[in-house]
Amino acid sequence: MIRALRTAATGMYAQELFVDVIANNLANVNTTGFKRSKVEFQDLLYQTLQTPGVERGLANATNTEIQIGHGTRPVAVVKQFSQGDVNPTGNPLDLAIEGDGFFQVLLSDGTVAYTRDGAFKLNSEGQLVTSDGLLVQPSITLPVDTESINVSTDGVISVITTGNSEPEIIGQLELAKFINPAGLKAIGRNLYVPTVASGEPQFGTPESEGFGRIMQGYLELSNVDVVEEMISLIVAQRSYEINSKAIRTAEEMLSTANNLQR
Repeated sequence: MIRALRTAATGMYAQELFVDVIANNLANVNTTGFKRSKVEFQDLLYQTLQTPGVERGLANATNTEIQIGHGTRPVAVVKQFSQGDVNPTGNPLDLAIEGDGFFQVLLSDGTVAYTRDGAFKLNSEGQLVTSDGLLVQPSITLPVDTESINVSTDGVISVITTGNSEPEIIGQLELAKFINPAGLKAIGRNLYVPTVASGEPQFGTPESEGFGRIMQGYLELSNVDVVEEMISLIVAQRSYEINSKAIRTAEEMLSTANNLQR
C-alpha cells in the first residue's frame, strides 16, 4: 500500500509540471516568435518480485516475471521549433524568418543572443534594435534622411534617401542556426543563448543553403495551438484526478487493514 501512495504521488507531481508548461504555452499564445514547450516523461525503477525461468515446484520454470513500477518523472521540457504562422503588419521594420535561422542581437554584457522575434525598431542613432533596445547584429544604421527602407528575401537592406531615386545598399542581415535548436537556453524576452547541447552557431545569409528567407512587413506568430493545449490540459487534469483517487483508494485499504478485528 505504501508503494501505491508514493507511486501515485509521483504522477501528481508530474502532472503539476505538465500543467505549468501548458499554462506558459497558453500565456504566450500571442508572443511574437514564441516556441511552445513539450514535457517528456520516463518511468521510474522497477522492483522484480518474480524472475522468469525460476523453477517453482515440480521442476516447472516460470515463463513470466512480476515487476512493480515506482511511478514516473519528468525528464525534459523541450522547445518545439516548428514554424509559426506569418502575420502581415505593413511595418517595414517588421521581419519574419520563413524557414530555419535566428536573428542575432547584442546583449548588454557584450555576448550575442538569438531570437525569432523580428519586431525591430530604430533607436535615436538610427540603428536597428529590438523592442528592448538591443542592437541587431551585424549592426545596421539607417541614414538620417532615409525616406523608405527595403529588405530583400536574402537579407540585403537598401534605403532611398531624400533627393535620391536610386536605392542605396546599407547592410546585409546574417542569420544563425544550430544543429540542435532544442538545446538552446531560453533567457526570456524572446531570446535564446547557446549551450553545450545546442552546439555552436553556424552563420549564413538568408536564402543560402540551410537558412530561411526574410519576409519584410510580416511577423512570425507563436506556434502554440490553443486547441491542442486545451486537450493536453484536460488530459493532465484527469490524470491528476485519477492519481489522487489512487492515493485515496490506497489510504482506504490501509484503513480497512488497520481496523480488522479477530
